[in-house]
Amino acid sequence: MTTLVTGAAGFIGSHVAAALLERGEPVIGLDNMNAYYDPDLKRARLARLEARDGFSFHRLDIQDRDGVFALVRQQSQITQVVHLAAQAGVRHSLEDPYTYIDTNIMGQVVMLEACRLLPRLDHLVYASSSSVYGGNRKLPFAVADRVDNPVSLYAASKRAQELVSECYADLHGLPQTGLRFFTVYGPWGRPDMAVYTFTKAILEARPIRLFNKGDMKRDFTYIDDIVAGVLAALERPPAEPGRHNLYNLGNGDPVELSRFVKVLEQACGQSAITELSDMQPGDVAATYADIDPARRDLDFAPRTGIEEGLTRFVAWYRDYHGC
Repeated sequence: MTTLVTGAAGFIGSHVAAALLERGEPVIGLDNMNAYYDPDLKRARLARLEARDGFSFHRLDIQDRDGVFALVRQQSQITQVVHLAAQAGVRHSLEDPYTYIDTNIMGQVVMLEACRLLPRLDHLVYASSSSVYGGNRKLPFAVADRVDNPVSLYAASKRAQELVSECYADLHGLPQTGLRFFTVYGPWGRPDMAVYTFTKAILEARPIRLFNKGDMKRDFTYIDDIVAGVLAALERPPAEPGRHNLYNLGNGDPVELSRFVKVLEQACGQSAITELSDMQPGDVAATYADIDPARRDLDFAPRTGIEEGLTRFVAWYRDYHGC
């Protein structure tokens, strides 16, 4: 059983690839290694994978349809695809909208067409986002909720991915599962995420900005729990041809920003300097995942609380940065 993992040098992708390799399953990694954030971090993640047996890597952009199609024709043994490559970042979508359309929507179409070329494909699992819930006020967010009120182009692009996949499942019988991730954090995480930026600021005695005057909640989900959910979904393709499943993968326990900062201060052993700021465009005050369907169908059971998760992250951060 061979799995193609797109975004293999990314945060979630590198962890998923490592978990598959740990099980003895071959992994073909794909990533364009772009400079949205420090490529050295991506190269460090990739080096850890390339040291393992069973891993091969292709530097390739998912928008490059000729390159992607050539790859899957050469690797016809692929039976599973975990599509995690995307242009992330709510705020960056305000500055560079074109990249979100090109990568998240066109890239989704290219990957779906590539999957149609794989004769042995059993299942495509792809990453969506809690951002699709947009301006919804009902909590917790449930997959059955309407998601037609995005508040950022990033959110709109992720919802578009889901709609395109729904169409391909129906038209071509392509077995797919979309996973809406909720604020994933942990070792090897992205430098643009709050866990990383807050840790860096605290350890450097610089102020951190708390948006919406600090009145925020997030359903922080530790990377190991996300990986377990991805692998569980991968093992359970939709039972019926033409079916497209969607699940929330979150911790199911939103954390107030004030508590998050307090726990992070304890993990860092230093106090934070805080500045209260207004809500940023495209942001939301709270996220909270209804994970009952994932519990029922995937045996998804998050195990890592914020205290343990942040302690692990800070330990990794200190080791990686030598501080």
